Amino acid sequence: MSTGFTLYPAIDVRAGRVVRLAQGDYARETRYGEDPLAQARAYADEGARWLHLVDLDAARCGGYTLRPLLQALVADGRLSVQTGGGVRGRDDVARLLDAGAARVVVGSLAVREPGAVLDWIAEFGADRITVALDARCDAAGAWRLPVHGWTETGAQTLDDFARRYEAGGLRHLLSTDIARDGMLSGPSLALYARIRKVAPGLEVQASGGVAAAADVAAVRAAGCGGVVLGRALLEGRLTLAQAREAARC
Repeated sequence: MSTGFTLYPAIDVRAGRVVRLAQGDYARETRYGEDPLAQARAYADEGARWLHLVDLDAARCGGYTLRPLLQALVADGRLSVQTGGGVRGRDDVARLLDAGAARVVVGSLAVREPGAVLDWIAEFGADRITVALDARCDAAGAWRLPVHGWTETGAQTLDDFARRYEAGGLRHLLSTDIARDGMLSGPSLALYARIRKVAPGLEVQASGGVAAAADVAAVRAAGCGGVVLGRALLEGRLTLAQAREAARC
């Protein structure tokens, strides 16, 4: 595990705009701007070193559409970009890395085809792949993994997949409690405690629900290696400076 803590300001793009979805629901979209590149540069101006960039159109329909934006960010040189959306196969990963992505995020496919994703981790390196295991807590208290862009929930459990990926060499795991995504209701500390218990070797990126500096401090105290910051930054409820200060606690 890394001893550092990384802040990942997030930009989700749909139809060329900066947006946020509530609980992953495409029908519950809030628009925040028409220029994702300007938003990313603003985060860099505030001292961000990483950007979490999501192609929502590709996540739904396949075919990554943000390559020009990714290349512009790489040319700017200030942000390491972690990006995903629509990764369907090995060639998609290779193309994103060739375009300058520091890490490629693999979501639904990591649940449907874990063997293939483990092969990519071996091929491209543990620092080049982030697996997203987003979850819903069922009535029995088990964390279950959805597929198809959060639109269907399967029978697979987070515990099983976290253990398998840890054993297969994964380093970076992003996990969102879907019930909290875009809701500013606080991070799911129970989710991150569970991951730390079943797969302590993974560097976890907390995502969903962060609304204030105290939430950043809480996920770091829970053992996470970083936090994805979306709506709270876009709405000015939290600044990167405040998040950095909280991360030092």
